[in-house]
Amino acid sequence: MKFGSVDNPGDIDFTLPADHSETLKVLQKKPPERFNVFVGCAKWNRADLKGFYPRGTKDELEYYSRQFNSIELNATFYRIFPPEQFSKWYDKTPPDFKFFPKLNQEISHWKRLNEDITPIVDNYLYSAVNLKEKLGCVFLQMHNNFAPKDFDRVVNFAESWPKEIPLAIEFRHTSWYNDKAVAEDLYQLLEENNISNIIVDSAGRRDVMHMRLTNSRAFVRYVGANHQSDYARLDDWVERLKLWKANGIEEIDFFVHQNIEKESPLLSAYFIKQLNAELGTNLKIPNDDSDIQQKLL
Repeated sequence: MKFGSVDNPGDIDFTLPADHSETLKVLQKKPPERFNVFVGCAKWNRADLKGFYPRGTKDELEYYSRQFNSIELNATFYRIFPPEQFSKWYDKTPPDFKFFPKLNQEISHWKRLNEDITPIVDNYLYSAVNLKEKLGCVFLQMHNNFAPKDFDRVVNFAESWPKEIPLAIEFRHTSWYNDKAVAEDLYQLLEENNISNIIVDSAGRRDVMHMRLTNSRAFVRYVGANHQSDYARLDDWVERLKLWKANGIEEIDFFVHQNIEKESPLLSAYFIKQLNAELGTNLKIPNDDSDIQQKLL
């Protein structure tokens, strides 16, 4: 992910903003029924995750899914896959693995949530539901220039989304979060429809770090800068997630991106170790083998 990349990440203040005043209230609305944590990368292909796969690996997804418990499935943004492909992905992965597929660009970027998208959404979901219980949370990422002037489209989309399928939405135009009136209307809409408000932590776009949860799911897209600060930033996230857990969060979906993706597995492994230590999770540490780790490093 190149979103928010900068030439000099050492010049950026990466301090996580304070929580929005309503975030803890949202988490404390009802006692949590469960607590799940999913951590993964954005891709599983060998070309991007260089050095991650042991020599002789024949099936990248099969191996990846034994190292991580989830994947942010960005391939579905560029192409609507047939049901058979989702079924194949389902069959290749362990029982507790989850896919978090991105809605296709025709919905978000070409038609921009206009009134013509219903059959496209239906076709997408017709295929995606073949992931069955491995379908985590579908997510929508709007274009940078999709502004609040089209708020009515967001309302129609949110209210018509099938409630049995979890949904998260990411906005990138600054006015969604920094125009107070717009932001409050947006948060209310997302809360009323049980839609997660995606948080993107990226060097060059600190203006969209809203820290406002709208349900008991934290969906975080973390973008490392291939810089030594990446690890300290993850430490800060562990502390924030620890606070949210103490206040009743039910699910954390955390996906690690990098401008150069080959380092994503290493960052993810570090993050998972910290989560296990601080939040009491028992997530597998990817490639937890000293020989493999030394080769990666």
